[in-house]
Amino acid sequence: MSFVQVIDCRTSRVEELNRLMDSWVEATEGKRTATHSIVAQDRADSSHVVEIVEFPSYEEAMRNSQLPETDRIFRELVAVCDQEPRFTDLEVVRDEQLNKNLVRTFFEEVSTNRSFDAQDTLCADDYREHDPTLPPEGIGREDSKAANREVHTALEPVVTLEHLIEEGDLVSAQFSFTGRHVGSLRGMEPTGREFSTTGQATFRCRNGRIAESWWNIDYLGVLRQLGAVDI
Repeated sequence: MSFVQVIDCRTSRVEELNRLMDSWVEATEGKRTATHSIVAQDRADSSHVVEIVEFPSYEEAMRNSQLPETDRIFRELVAVCDQEPRFTDLEVVRDEQLNKNLVRTFFEEVSTNRSFDAQDTLCADDYREHDPTLPPEGIGREDSKAANREVHTALEPVVTLEHLIEEGDLVSAQFSFTGRHVGSLRGMEPTGREFSTTGQATFRCRNGRIAESWWNIDYLGVLRQLGAVDI
């Protein structure tokens, strides 16, 4: 698990504090071990500012604190604060990235278990799905379920989820899959040929469900491997 350091400050010079953070980011480029930094201001007390910095581990945080640039910025930080900043060191014991978990469940249920009706609970009622082969307005949940049934019946894909990245209400997924053309697919009779390809999808989540998705898959590469095109 990661390590989080909370720096609690009280200052009337918030803009100067922000400039110090900009200076630290620039000065430690290529050296810092911090992976995520948030500066937040108390809505009830504008002089109360908290910085939350995330590291891969406590050891990496200590390496970061030993950088000359970090020490210099800290001394300047103390100078703009009304009192000595207070540090809280936290070992993360649980990290629930809920939207990421939702997308992971989508892949497990729909792509691996082929439980297409799981989309009824995983996807919003007004869900829209987009990819370059679909109409500009995309398709809804029921059409998506039907398309998934057709593709999985015809190609028997085995999907491997490579990476998931979450930011705000968006989750980006990188995946690969292999399969064999055993059934009719959009009018193309089965060839029995095997294939492998990669893809990327971005999901927009809302209220614990997937509201929209955008898919980019190497369809041309699949068609080449199935002998449908020779370009």
